[in-house]
Amino acid sequence: MQLIVNITVLAAIYALLACGYVLIYRVSRVMNMAHGELAMLGAYLLYTTASLFTDHPVGAIAAALVLSLTVGVLVYVALMRKMTGQMVLAAILTTIAIGILLRGVIVLIWSAAQQHPLQALKFSNPSIELIGGARISTCAALMVLATVAVYTALFVFLRFGRWGMRLRAAGQNPLLAAQRGINLNAIYALAWALSTLTGSIAGMLIALDSGLDQTMVVIGLKAFAPALVGGLDSLLGALVGAVIVASAEVLAIHYVDPLLSDVVPFLVLIAALIVRPWGLFGTREELDRV
Repeated sequence: MQLIVNITVLAAIYALLACGYVLIYRVSRVMNMAHGELAMLGAYLLYTTASLFTDHPVGAIAAALVLSLTVGVLVYVALMRKMTGQMVLAAILTTIAIGILLRGVIVLIWSAAQQHPLQALKFSNPSIELIGGARISTCAALMVLATVAVYTALFVFLRFGRWGMRLRAAGQNPLLAAQRGINLNAIYALAWALSTLTGSIAGMLIALDSGLDQTMVVIGLKAFAPALVGGLDSLLGALVGAVIVASAEVLAIHYVDPLLSDVVPFLVLIAALIVRPWGLFGTREELDRV
């Protein structure tokens, strides 16, 4: 039973991070390689707001979420907007540069020492006993609930919301969407804002559960594997890919060697790409020469 709980929690982490990759790629066909750093920045923003609003934890969390949305918009407006119409490789290299820049800024402002937002918020993280003697921390349980809530909201928004339908239209045919009066820059900014928000939610909950340091970037990079396994333009694929990768990783840690935790996601990714390069639920596209 504990194995199932561990797989569920890890799958929730990967799914919440992977949907950020999907949101941007689905709209603009750009792979955001700075997603892990943006998630980590969201967690540091929570640590800062928790220190500022010492007696108002709910206000601190709300302020951190708003700041995360703002960061996503600013990244697009200040940097990624200039990549519109350029080679996809140039946009990807720009996101890599953004990630390196963010890591340096975070070290300069907050240092490389481990921080504890949970203490700053004056919250506790008690363990919850489940059926069969399995246990889960409160923050891990919140991670699972947050993943369910985020995916439900995204599915409803993309299916029925006016701006959600515009996001889908811009992703399917940007030229036709622009001709029909859709503001593509606003759509791309929205995609970056939502991607950064979902990543920041994951980063905040990870930081609350296990502390905050630079290793969160590695988690963000590992979450790229589920997004590719499921298909970079499919939210359902990201969810299924997260379950597959998390299952393989937890089982390898339990039955083989814990040192394999950073290797297994990419082994699964390689195997999936050999069988189906566009992902389990992804749309088959014309592939550029590699």
